[in-house]
Amino acid sequence: MREALILAGGLGSRLRPANEQDLPKALVHVGGSPFIDTLLWNLSRHGIEKFIFSLGHRAEQLTTHLDSLPKNLGAFEYRIEPEPLGTGGAIAFAGEKIAGESFLLVNGDTLFDFNYLDLASLRDSHDAAVAIALKRVADAGRYGSVTVDGDAVVSFDEKLAGKEGLIAGGVSAIATRVLSTLPSGPFSFERDTLPLLVSQSDVVGRPYDGFFIDIGTPESLDKGFSELPQWRSKPAVFLDRDGVLNVDHGHVHTAAQFEWMPGAPEAVKWLNDRGFLVFVVTNQAGIAKGYYTEQQYLEFEKWISRQLAKFGAHIDQTYYCPHHPDGVGQYAFACDCRKPEPQMLLNAMAEWKLDPRRTVLLGDKQTDIQAARRAGIKSILCGSGVKLSDAVQQAVQLA
Repeated sequence: MREALILAGGLGSRLRPANEQDLPKALVHVGGSPFIDTLLWNLSRHGIEKFIFSLGHRAEQLTTHLDSLPKNLGAFEYRIEPEPLGTGGAIAFAGEKIAGESFLLVNGDTLFDFNYLDLASLRDSHDAAVAIALKRVADAGRYGSVTVDGDAVVSFDEKLAGKEGLIAGGVSAIATRVLSTLPSGPFSFERDTLPLLVSQSDVVGRPYDGFFIDIGTPESLDKGFSELPQWRSKPAVFLDRDGVLNVDHGHVHTAAQFEWMPGAPEAVKWLNDRGFLVFVVTNQAGIAKGYYTEQQYLEFEKWISRQLAKFGAHIDQTYYCPHHPDGVGQYAFACDCRKPEPQMLLNAMAEWKLDPRRTVLLGDKQTDIQAARRAGIKSILCGSGVKLSDAVQQAVQLA
C-alpha cells in the first residue's frame, strides 16, 4: 500500500475562535509547524509515496504550502471540490486518482499514530472492503462508538456523551474496488456507505493504543499544542543489515541471495507496533568495489521494504555507506560514515531529532558497537546465541 487519500476540505468553523486567520485546518500550526507537515511525516515514514488531497476551503493556500515542501516526501496530487461534497463525495471525487488495489484514507485534521501497515495487513487477511483503526476513549460522545466482534465491525452506534467506547480514529485502509460502488455528488461515507458495508460483513477494525489527536475543536487544538511536540520525540532502534536482518552471505544485493535472519521481520514489526522508529545503518563496500552499482543497491533496498510490508513491518529510513579505501572510482576513499565511524548514526540523529538517551543500536560486529559508542548511544551485540527477538526486547527496555 503506497497511496494515501487525505480529506482536507473542511471549513473548520468550530476552530475559528482559535484560528483568527481562517486557515484551512490542516495549515494551523501545532507543535511548531503546520499540522499537515506532521501528518505527512508520519505517513511517509510508513512507506506512503503518493498523496492525493481532497481540498475545498481555501484550497489554494494548501496547494501553495504543499508545493513548497521537500520533494522526497512523495508525489502530491490535488482534487478541489466544486462544492462541499461530504466525506463520501470527496472520496469518490478524489479517488479517481488512486492507482493501486488499496489505499489509506486519512482525515486531514486527525493524527493517530500506530503501525499503518498492520491495518493494511488486517484488511488484506480478511479481503475486506474497509479496515478501520479504532481508538478507545473515555468519552465517545463527540464521535459515536463502534462495536466489534473479534475483527468484524458489527455496528456504528449513536453519540452517547460521557460513555467510554471505541471510536473510528480517522485512518482506514480501503480496497479500491469500493470506489466503483460510490455515487456522485454530496454524501457521507460514515452514515451512508459504511453501514451498508457492515451489513455485508465487509468491514473490519482493530483497536490501537497509539497517540491520538483531533484538532477539530479549540479544546482539542489546545491539547495538540502541548502534546504533539512530546509525541514527536520518539525512541529509536538502529539495526545493522547483514548479519542482523538477513544472513550475511557476503555483499548481498539480489533477491536470490537474500535470506532473513530467523524472526527478523517479526522483530521489526514488534518495534513498529510499539511506536519505535526503526533505522538500518549498513556498510555497502560492494558499491565501492564495483560488485553492484549504487542504483542497483537502492532498487534492492526498495525490494526489501516490499518484503517487510508483507509482514506488516517497515523501516523508517536506511542509511548506507558506499565507500571503501580499497574501492574504485568515486567511492574509493576512507570516510567518516563507514562503521566504526559514527557519521551515519549522527546524520540520522540530527535529521530525525533523536534523543541519544532513547536510542539503541543492534549490530553483529564490534565495528557496529564502536560506531554506537562514538555516537554516544547504547548498543547490543547480536549473534553468538543472542536472538534478534530477545535483543529488540532488551533495546526497548534500554530506551
